[in-house]
Amino acid sequence: MKTMRGAILPGNSTVELKQFPIPYPEHGEVLIKMKSSTICGSDIRCIYHEHLGKGPEGYQKGMIAGHEPAGQIVECGPGCRRFKTGDRVIIYHISGCGLCNDCRRGYMISCTSEKYRRAYGWQRDGGMAEYMLAEEKDLVFLPEPLTYSDGAQVACGFGTVYEGLEKIGICGNDAVLVTGLGPVGLAAAMLARAMGASRIYGIEVLDERIAIAQKMNLFDAVFKAGPDNVAQIRSLTGGHGVERSVDCSANDKARLTCIQAARKWGKIVFIGEGGTCSFQPSPDIIHDQKTIYGSWVTNIWRMEELVERLVRWNIHPETLITHRFPLDRVSEAYALMASGKCGKVAVVFDEELK
Repeated sequence: MKTMRGAILPGNSTVELKQFPIPYPEHGEVLIKMKSSTICGSDIRCIYHEHLGKGPEGYQKGMIAGHEPAGQIVECGPGCRRFKTGDRVIIYHISGCGLCNDCRRGYMISCTSEKYRRAYGWQRDGGMAEYMLAEEKDLVFLPEPLTYSDGAQVACGFGTVYEGLEKIGICGNDAVLVTGLGPVGLAAAMLARAMGASRIYGIEVLDERIAIAQKMNLFDAVFKAGPDNVAQIRSLTGGHGVERSVDCSANDKARLTCIQAARKWGKIVFIGEGGTCSFQPSPDIIHDQKTIYGSWVTNIWRMEELVERLVRWNIHPETLITHRFPLDRVSEAYALMASGKCGKVAVVFDEELK
């Protein structure tokens, strides 16, 4: 039996690299040679340190990690209708039942089937391995202008951000605030600029991430997180505040800043998961006619739309990757991502090893 290497997360801030049999594609499945698998903050929050996730984020021990994968199909099982051997693909990281109302909308992330909903890297093997088995219905075609590391980030991070920005709407009239300048916050700035935002401001607590954001020149101004942030943002917007604000931090103070730094009739979206939020409904929301949106991952048709627009906008998500590791150094990759002192971290193969 042919075998491959794959990484599992025991839950004690370590990674184990083990041998697994190379899977065989059954009906409607494909075998993918992995090219790039990026690390998401939810992997750190819910699996790496401790197995805290429940339900959709409930990691099953022994599963190969990685829910931001992209690669090339090397074998198709019987019954595949669209994709073929040699195709470059992104994997939508939740495989749903396909029949519930949420799946029919394309939101497999919200699939209501307890039996059939399984997320790659959580309840079924993910992309931190040499090969990965996926269902054809979960694939998004990756066009040649985009690299595999571009595609891997669309699988979760960029797809999630795009969904949130589409909910609040971004145009040339808008000044946008982004709180939390990790990979998700940086993606929010990149996409908001492409969608037409006139000004983009960022707030971050870690000096290393502030430096990365400034170096990438994605923001018109970046501020250290602190008690003066609302006043700082209002001073740049004629005292009114921003039209749109995006929290990618999951920090309660940052979320309040997003609310209070938004102007009348402003729209706020919470993307960062976990944490809490406290505000005064009347002065903070009701009297200024503000709207708060929650946004979780995205749907598969919007992922396809994003891929098309990334090519049109000439945007490459891989520019957010600050560190690349081969699979045999996957432990270093997770440790660095857990430190927060980096941009995006990727485990890469073949031509993606740069």
